[in-house]
Amino acid sequence: MPNIMQLLETQINMFILHPFTILPFFFFLVFFSHRFLLSNYLTRKHLPPSPPKLPIIGNFHQIDKKLPHRSLHTLSKTYGDFMLLHFGSKPVLIVSSAEGACQIMKTHDTIFSDRPALSMFKRLLYDCKDVATAPYGEYWRRMRSICVNQLLSYNRAKSFHNVREEETDNIVKEIVKSQKAVNLSKLLSNFATDVICRAAFGMKFNGERDGIDFKELHEKHEELVGSINVGDFIPWLGWINYVNGVEDEVKRVTSDMNRFLEGLVQEHMDTLRGRKQGVNYEKTQDFVDVLLELQQDDTTEMSLNRQSIKAIILDMFVAGSTTTFATLEWAMSELLRNPRAMESLKKEVRGITGNQATITENDLEKMEYLKAVIKETFRLHPPVPLLLPRISSQETQINSFDIPARTQVIINVWSIHRDPTFWNEPEQFIPERFMNSTIDFKGQHFNLLPFGSGRRGCPGIIFGTANLELVLAKLMQKFDWTLPERAEGNTLDMVEHPGLTTHRDTPLIAVATPYYT
Repeated sequence: MPNIMQLLETQINMFILHPFTILPFFFFLVFFSHRFLLSNYLTRKHLPPSPPKLPIIGNFHQIDKKLPHRSLHTLSKTYGDFMLLHFGSKPVLIVSSAEGACQIMKTHDTIFSDRPALSMFKRLLYDCKDVATAPYGEYWRRMRSICVNQLLSYNRAKSFHNVREEETDNIVKEIVKSQKAVNLSKLLSNFATDVICRAAFGMKFNGERDGIDFKELHEKHEELVGSINVGDFIPWLGWINYVNGVEDEVKRVTSDMNRFLEGLVQEHMDTLRGRKQGVNYEKTQDFVDVLLELQQDDTTEMSLNRQSIKAIILDMFVAGSTTTFATLEWAMSELLRNPRAMESLKKEVRGITGNQATITENDLEKMEYLKAVIKETFRLHPPVPLLLPRISSQETQINSFDIPARTQVIINVWSIHRDPTFWNEPEQFIPERFMNSTIDFKGQHFNLLPFGSGRRGCPGIIFGTANLELVLAKLMQKFDWTLPERAEGNTLDMVEHPGLTTHRDTPLIAVATPYYT
């Protein structure tokens, strides 16, 4: 009779050799060997400090899904300006200091110039054929060159001055016509959308076109682009989007946006064909025109296909309209909360423009306090509080910390802009801090980074700021502003609405009294 050890040995052999158990056993062995070796590897590394994480989800439970910049700011107070989180099993470095941002976007810019291949980017932005999310490489270089030199140059921005003037005058007319408290959020949103539509497409879109409400579609598109897909970090939970309706929304928005842009591109192609046949069109050249001409230019090395053109146009529109609207909305909110700052701005604008009906580019150049107000608005309310994520192309070391290859990096500019070691009274709106100051927001000063810096810095700074200056100056020139029922500024609700770009959660309502010289 076999003894107990012989029976046990027989059972083990049967388990290992059985065809239904050998594969699971093999994968079980490989999985734990990998985890063991990875654990040993990481313990030998000097990684940035991390909060405790949970199995499977990592640190997801510690992030406020609506306003993540605030929860990350709070965590950084405990774990430091270089903080390593885990979204699922993927490492994510959170940078919350100017010095750290400089390391990422200047010292080690080449290593951190790539973008992670997030599913929402790929599906909603033509497989990342746009400039903002395209992988770092030759294609991205060509597309960025087109944007910087052809679409968003100083001369191109200047050429749209009449468009800005006309749309700003439309705001003034709407305010005068209302004769009551006005919804500034709606007016400023319409302005930002109409200006960029005219610049990008050559026309405005009010109401539906081919059964599509473009403004509503744009808002939904922005919401989805800024959302987190848990499947990117925990792949086996990707099915959640099929249950909660997100997958259906992505399909609908992608289809409608493509149909809308396809129609616009085709119309522009027909116009371009007509011009070549001698048909005269009295129309300012817009972004689509420029891109189509580049596509048909045999002398250029920058080949463009239909998908690239639609992706770039979508990029220009999303970045140009939402950031302009958000900044104008926050600037007027802060001025209404701080009447002394508003009085200083009105005094400057009215002193420079006098009885002029229009505000010239030369006038705007002289308005130092206006520029200070815009800088302070960018500081307190950066349009994109968490800059678009980057990913490291190789292992590197920063501040004695080892940063593994393929680590995602998120720069929390909202936190950087509130650093009390650099900014005095960081929570207060004080435009005077920028008077007689060399600090600017164009990417050279890492304490003020609303548009990022380095290779991945936003190329639309000149175009965007031109819109901001003219509107704010005109609103100060033409009206005196108060809150409804003469409410105190400190009663104004300043809660943020979640999204890739942060807006006010409630519309900004204000009372305008026409100013007559």
